[in-house]
Amino acid sequence: MRPITESDIRGSFVNCSQGEAKRLGVPEDLEEQPWDDLDFLGWRDPGAPARGYLVAERDDGGLVAIVLRAASGTSRGFTSRSMCSLCLTTRTSGGVALMTARRTGEAGRQGNTVGQYLCTDLACSLYIRGKKQTTGGAEFTETLSVDEKIARTQVNLTAFIDKVIK
Repeated sequence: MRPITESDIRGSFVNCSQGEAKRLGVPEDLEEQPWDDLDFLGWRDPGAPARGYLVAERDDGGLVAIVLRAASGTSRGFTSRSMCSLCLTTRTSGGVALMTARRTGEAGRQGNTVGQYLCTDLACSLYIRGKKQTTGGAEFTETLSVDEKIARTQVNLTAFIDKVIK
């Protein structure tokens, strides 16, 4: 992902108002982000921990940013291990949460949302590249290369974004 600025981020939100985009918390360390290792920029709002944000580059080079909300009580019940639907890394309790995004347009105004199980810290890009390690148990062994995992994550990310904006 190319480096982006606070202005880039605020101007790319598709599922909130311009006023909301101006008020939300943007990471202060944008210059220090590992841009070459990111498929998307994701972060949780320290002032509102149930909120998260995701910014991705589209095929046309434009940016799309999405406001996420972590659902309360997202335990999967009978299992203590969950899998992120973007990067397909497995995590023990607390590492994956159901996050919802309000859809754009009329569907969003009617309260429709799209939900996905995502890494709670939204650091999928770093997990699949081995820059960050999951905690609490062994991971599944995959025969895919890192490049193939990156491609799979990008396909899953695009599918999620498309569900939000269509």
